[in-house]
Amino acid sequence: MEQPMVVGVDGSESSLAAVDWGADEAARHGCALRLVYASFWERYEALTPSAGVDRPESRTLARNVLAAAERRATDRQPDVKVSVDIVAEPPVQALLEESRHALAVVVGSRGRGPLTSMLLGSVSLGVAGRAGSPVVVVRGTRPALTGGFGRVVLGVKEPVRDAEALEFAFREAAARSCELLVLHAWRAATDESRVADEATARGLLTDALARAAERHPGVRVSRDITEGPARPALLDAAEAADLLVVGAHRRRGEEGLHLGLTGHALLHFAACPVAVIPRS
Repeated sequence: MEQPMVVGVDGSESSLAAVDWGADEAARHGCALRLVYASFWERYEALTPSAGVDRPESRTLARNVLAAAERRATDRQPDVKVSVDIVAEPPVQALLEESRHALAVVVGSRGRGPLTSMLLGSVSLGVAGRAGSPVVVVRGTRPALTGGFGRVVLGVKEPVRDAEALEFAFREAAARSCELLVLHAWRAATDESRVADEATARGLLTDALARAAERHPGVRVSRDITEGPARPALLDAAEAADLLVVGAHRRRGEEGLHLGLTGHALLHFAACPVAVIPRS
């Protein structure tokens, strides 16, 4: 069965930006778009007598929000098949369940609750940290949101283990017919080992890129190997990118993904949408 592009919708401006991005992404990949509003109201209505009782206002709000989002997506990408659903679960749990069968889950960077002034909404962070599929947090400048830079940036921490992120980034660059910039930050173990450590870093990255490039021969690839912390290098690269792709790994014996300080910083501050790719 075809995997859809899933977008979490709550009526906020941030989620409408996610709808726009998700519709464009579904068009690029030729897949369906599924818009999901998470709510408890179906469970509530199951306990409410049907005769003489109005539907809860929040249930009507959910339908109105989804209808508006569906019209927006269809107007933007008429050829994309769009479906909508109200899911009787908390938002994070609903989207985590959706991620089991999604090509990717797309969320806005802020919600519509009382903490909208936070840099990153709790739903966005919760989904990005635990989903089984790629998660894209839509944020950033207008040029980035509309593909104005013609570049996808991939941050690679461990080339051998970041195969899923590599594949995702190459697919995105191919679908967008744009450049892929691969950035790898490394640290020398000692001053004496600096030259050898840099050579090792370059070799590992070259091997990983060669395998991915064989599957996507049309993608233009450039690379940047820098000594030092990855966070500032990736944030700087995101200033001129349409999408920033990073991998996340599962902690042994723990549920969910470990984003680390770098991952959190990128989700909070990057100037473009950020895709978090779970490692197998």
